[in-house]
Amino acid sequence: GLTESQFTRLVALVRRRGGDIQRGRPWRLPLENRVLLVATYWRTNLTLRQVAPLFGVSKSAADRILDHLAPLLAISPARRPRKDTVYIVDGTLVPTRDRSIAASSKNYRYSTNLQVVIDANSRLVVAIRLPLPGSRNDCRAFTESGVDRACRGAPTIADGGYQGTGLLIPHRKRRGQMHLSPRQEAENAVHRRARARVEHALSRLKNWKILRDCRLKSNGVHQAMLGIARLHNLALTG
Repeated sequence: GLTESQFTRLVALVRRRGGDIQRGRPWRLPLENRVLLVATYWRTNLTLRQVAPLFGVSKSAADRILDHLAPLLAISPARRPRKDTVYIVDGTLVPTRDRSIAASSKNYRYSTNLQVVIDANSRLVVAIRLPLPGSRNDCRAFTESGVDRACRGAPTIADGGYQGTGLLIPHRKRRGQMHLSPRQEAENAVHRRARARVEHALSRLKNWKILRDCRLKSNGVHQAMLGIARLHNLALTG
């Protein structure tokens, strides 16, 4: 979903991060084609054995390209937020075949829980921390994944699943309370409209089919999510 100028900027970023550094055998493909190979793999979720012939390389060469470039495409660590910054956090389940980082979850598939933080104003992805088993609830995943550190210093909006974390969650009826007050209902409506932005961001991230059935092992799903977040942010900023 990138324009030609956006893709050129992406290639320039990867080059600055060392994408053209050669170790061992020289690359058969130019850097532009290698970046495109990785993006194609993430977008289509074809196997590397299927993607490699499209670029005229072997499966092992495509695997080497993915291992080299995926970390270079990751979003940068979150900077210290400005005073007027507001974050929104939510967890998303990514079906993952590596059982060492996945667990049976509420989507009835072995999945991993990835916590995603976006800037409420720009809608850019700010942080994605370590994946946890999909059976882990968002309240625990928020702290155990380390994403809570990225939210320090900025008001952070979340849904009711983050109760007890100190985040801004909707009002809930207390014991014995039949209805919320009109003011609480109005504040919940504003909260829902704001939190919808993270839902929209997650849906755009899930357009990359690698996040619908990830075959990557170990930290592969995390690297894919970080790289896709970079592409998402680049598409938004133009």
